[in-house]
Amino acid sequence: MQLPRWWELGDPCAWTGQGRGTRRMSPATTGTFLLTVYTIFSKVHSDRNVYPSAGVLFVHVLEREYFKGEFPPYPKPGEISNDPITFNTNLMGYPDRPGWLRYIQRTPYSDGVLYGSPTAENVGKPTVIEITAYNRRTFETTRHNLIINIMSAEDFPLPYQAEFFIKNMNVEEMLASEVLGDFLGAVKNVWQPERLNAINITSALDRGGRVPLPINDMKEGVYVMVGADVPFSSCLREVENPQNQLRCSQEMEPVITCDKKFRTQFYIDWCKISLVDKTKQVSTYQEVIRGEGILPDGGEYKPPSDSLKSRDYYTDFLITLAVPSAVALLLFLILAYIMCCRREGVEKRNMQTPDIQLVHHSAIQKSTKELRDMSKNREIAWPLSTLPVFHPVTGEIIPPLHADSYESTNMPLMQTQQ
Repeated sequence: MQLPRWWELGDPCAWTGQGRGTRRMSPATTGTFLLTVYTIFSKVHSDRNVYPSAGVLFVHVLEREYFKGEFPPYPKPGEISNDPITFNTNLMGYPDRPGWLRYIQRTPYSDGVLYGSPTAENVGKPTVIEITAYNRRTFETTRHNLIINIMSAEDFPLPYQAEFFIKNMNVEEMLASEVLGDFLGAVKNVWQPERLNAINITSALDRGGRVPLPINDMKEGVYVMVGADVPFSSCLREVENPQNQLRCSQEMEPVITCDKKFRTQFYIDWCKISLVDKTKQVSTYQEVIRGEGILPDGGEYKPPSDSLKSRDYYTDFLITLAVPSAVALLLFLILAYIMCCRREGVEKRNMQTPDIQLVHHSAIQKSTKELRDMSKNREIAWPLSTLPVFHPVTGEIIPPLHADSYESTNMPLMQTQQ
């Protein structure tokens, strides 16, 4: 049986294109209707409105071809312009995008993609995204506004959700409509749901994955979460078998019967698949029981009034400065009394010292003085190597000393130089 196209699978994502208008698909497999809304824009700076649904993957492509004609100089007829163009996206009035919205552009020569899963909290609140395009050749810029009107979904959230990890895909490759449609078609053949939506797509790098080596065309991997309205099939439940769990713990590939339906195009890591059944989830809210360690409720916080009374810091200044100064002054006076007023003096010392000790001390001082005076009057011929060659003040050459008037024992170490 030939697989239907992806937009016939029950609105897996709201796909929009920049420049060609905005297009949104509604469910078709439920037997209701297929609604297509086109919005044509002719002005350069006009706003664009898109209408994604809460809990359904939203994709918006920023096509470089649409922005090429807005940067002067315009290409001549028949001339191909391939300027590098990059995009900057942010919420109006804020530096970044909303938490649910992501953006990716690999190179300046590829299209940019805005994608994410809107939340129910933003339903009914228009989100204005400013899109700024930069021409890296001419340094020209242009800005557009994208108005995201999030609509509520009747069957949101879908009770059965499965997240697959595809190893051979990058996020921008998976966001392509044809690739995502092929993957949802394979999932529908395995799961057989009545309603199937693509909920979210996340790059493996955002989950803590490592950047792959640039060899053999390695991919970073991507997580794709889908939701359905029927329980999981037996094929998807095979991952929970004890044998497959053991093989996953041993880093071996589990045995899945329906893997061949994905293997032709998608390499799925079945050990990382996540199955969530929201119908069995019990609320984890518990009433807080006040006990030890929990402070009582103090009521509403009341900030102090604006009219505060002035405070006198004179007493604090005295305590801080005067008391240490008084203590320092007292210690200084005590030290001065000990050093100056408690000295005995030389006369009192001599009166308390025996005469024989004073005579002996005086004789020693006299002998020491005589020895020092005798050492100053010695006439010893210093070696010529230690004498200065030039006068230290005038700089004149000093004549060498002759050793005629000295004894042989006082001859200089070096002979007189002529």
